Amino acid sequence: MASQWLKARQTKYAAFATIYILVVLAVVVVANVLADRYNKSYDATANKRYSLSEETQKIVGGLKQDATITYFNVSANFAQGRDLLGEYSNLSAKVAVKYVDVEKDPEAARAAGIDHIPAVTVTTDGRTNQAATVNEQGITGAFILDISGHVRTVCFATGSGEHSIDDSGPGGLSQLKQMLSNDNYETKTINLVTDDTIPASCTALVVAGPTTNYLPPAVTAIKGYVENGGRAMFMLGAPLHFGQQPIADNDALTSLLQSWGVTADQDLVLDLNPVGQLYGVGPDVPLAHDYSTQAIVAGMKQITTGFPLARSLTVAKTAKTAVQRLFDSSNSSIATTNLNSPAVNVRDPNNKRGPFVLGAAGTYAVGKANEQGRFVVVGSSDWASNKFVGALNGNGDLAANAIDWLCSDEGLISIRPKKPEVQHINMTNGQMTMVRIVSQFVLPLIVILAGIAIWWKRR
Repeated sequence: MASQWLKARQTKYAAFATIYILVVLAVVVVANVLADRYNKSYDATANKRYSLSEETQKIVGGLKQDATITYFNVSANFAQGRDLLGEYSNLSAKVAVKYVDVEKDPEAARAAGIDHIPAVTVTTDGRTNQAATVNEQGITGAFILDISGHVRTVCFATGSGEHSIDDSGPGGLSQLKQMLSNDNYETKTINLVTDDTIPASCTALVVAGPTTNYLPPAVTAIKGYVENGGRAMFMLGAPLHFGQQPIADNDALTSLLQSWGVTADQDLVLDLNPVGQLYGVGPDVPLAHDYSTQAIVAGMKQITTGFPLARSLTVAKTAKTAVQRLFDSSNSSIATTNLNSPAVNVRDPNNKRGPFVLGAAGTYAVGKANEQGRFVVVGSSDWASNKFVGALNGNGDLAANAIDWLCSDEGLISIRPKKPEVQHINMTNGQMTMVRIVSQFVLPLIVILAGIAIWWKRR
């Protein structure tokens, strides 16, 4: 009898154990299936550094056709791209990711034009573009190129002393050229002295600080370009009339801008706030912290930009243009009209008091549905040069954002590589004293009293 009861009990426990194991296995299998189908992660960083931007989610998540992302590397290093490319494939069932080992399949790499690794190509609707960089910025840029189906070319004006994109010196724009290349833009130069038209292949025109006057044919070409739907950015610093290379007034060009609602004032803005010393600049480089809600600068809160030898701008609406300020100088800035001497009397009662508008953006109504000219004006010619793009990271972001907006690629503005945020705790002397007292005396005393109380209770 006892043996039968024991066997029944063992059978009962065995059944319970079997059911328990089966339930656990079922839970594990279901969890793995769900995890594979719904791959979710949580980014706890303050600026969502490890998450794809909303714009990438819209572009890739809204695909109407199949797309293939091809990652080229050696198989041992495929893991370098899996996390990022996995995020893209999770956005849409239409996105497939393919990995190519360039050592085992060199022909595929050669056919795709791959000359370095790692590299990524994006194929959508029969079009293939190589990502300029193997990060979100480059890959989403390749998606945009595939979808738009056209090459975006930024043309830089030459012939009147403008900054050069081929100059790697402090005053050159070679770093800006590289940034645009990273965004899948092509760049080229056009001479407005010898050419009386702006090629239709120019998606946007950049006039980067001419030191001599533009001739009437050049101004006429710019006018016709923008007023027929073209896009242009103008960098015009203060017209200083001293030094080895005086800056011409460029009256014809500034008159054109004034007709569009942006007046480039004949002055020099100086910032008397000593905070500029923290960035290694003096009063001749006014800093900007106050930005508008316009798309170019909407995401630049708490980012500092600087504008050397700047002039103030006055903005107004016209019959065919809508103009919006982008950013201002600080309240401690002044503007002097003494442009003939480097000696400036900051206490001169004739000086204007800031803040001043230093950047503006506008649209021109061309009279056709869904078409408009766009223009950006910045009252400084050196702010996007190698020297200041390197010293002030915000300047590089601003320049690239402006080009993106001019080319109607607003999506790229929000997917620029995110920088790690440095978190600081700022405390007063009283707060520091309180922290020291609590950590050095209060907390140890609590531990000692708790120990004494436990000892007293158990004795």
